[in-house]
Amino acid sequence: MAIFGPRANLFMNAALLGGAGVLILLLGLIWVVPVMGYNTHVGYTPPQPVPFSHKHHVSGLGLDCRYCHTTVEISENAGMPSTHTCMTCHSQIWTNAEMLAPVRQSLAADQPLRWSRVYTLPDYVYFDHSIHIAKGVGCTECHGPIGDMPLTRKASTLHMSWCLSCHRDPAPHLRPLDQVFNPQWRRTSKTPSGEQLMTAYHIHPETLSDCGVCHR
Repeated sequence: MAIFGPRANLFMNAALLGGAGVLILLLGLIWVVPVMGYNTHVGYTPPQPVPFSHKHHVSGLGLDCRYCHTTVEISENAGMPSTHTCMTCHSQIWTNAEMLAPVRQSLAADQPLRWSRVYTLPDYVYFDHSIHIAKGVGCTECHGPIGDMPLTRKASTLHMSWCLSCHRDPAPHLRPLDQVFNPQWRRTSKTPSGEQLMTAYHIHPETLSDCGVCHR
């Protein structure tokens, strides 16, 4: 007498196929979920104490990035504007605007505004703004079209693979030093090529993917 019925093979094959499908799905999730926007936060616009618009201040009024980010050329940290920097203008214009109330309160209480971070790197990653600026890497290479953002959003994953792709082939990401802070800059036929800029800035890609460059 047979132990298994005529359909046993069918059920077993279906179970094996189902198990294989679940395994493939899990492997796919392991691969896909970490790079989904929900986890990378690309496109995410964190709430800020004041709805600061780069589009208005930079592209509209023509403010230089260094007016607010004063240490970007000399330090690993770009720096955030103090309340006094904001009030240089806003003590004279839009003095009673409701949206600027937190700035006035910050000045009156002598307490800095607490801006929300848009980009965060792990503690084991070393990043220096000043060396990237000195080598002709424009703000938009990492921060995206910042000059067109009414509110600042995260434009790049900052994943290791993303950084390495630039370190291994920096030429397309370089520009003349006088254009580093120009968010509207575009390469033209009159612009030095990336290879020419690499030579001028003494950039050697063969050393830029060494672990010690970013992990110290």
